[in-house]
Amino acid sequence: MDNATYSYSSDCTPLTNCKSARKPAGSTVVNMGAAGKKTPNDYLVWSLCNTLYVNFCCLGFMALIYSIKARDQKTLGDLRAAQECSDKAKWYNILASGWNLLVPLLMLGLLVLLLVHLGSSQGTFDFFGEDGFQSFMKLFGR
Repeated sequence: MDNATYSYSSDCTPLTNCKSARKPAGSTVVNMGAAGKKTPNDYLVWSLCNTLYVNFCCLGFMALIYSIKARDQKTLGDLRAAQECSDKAKWYNILASGWNLLVPLLMLGLLVLLLVHLGSSQGTFDFFGEDGFQSFMKLFGR
């Protein structure tokens, strides 16, 4: 580029013909949406935890799908659809969390019941002793 200076007449500016052709400045209205409405939660972190841990019947994966859909709908500005997906993600997360807690508790309870039963059926049961495994196999072997 050259270092030339450009001069314009006082009544004309670049990109417009003249100052007299300009429109007077008006007001600009910016719609901020519903300020009182709370945006729906997407429960993404909760869904991710449920997906990675146990994930019984793919409930955590379903929650993750609806969480991502809720986030997408919220980004697009469709708050009604985002709320619907958020509600579904919430209930899938509740079901998945319930199963994630229930299954290990049931296994622990069954283990305790098994050890109590084995201990009471033939006196004391030395499960961790020298011949504990052989005694255990005799109980269930024929």
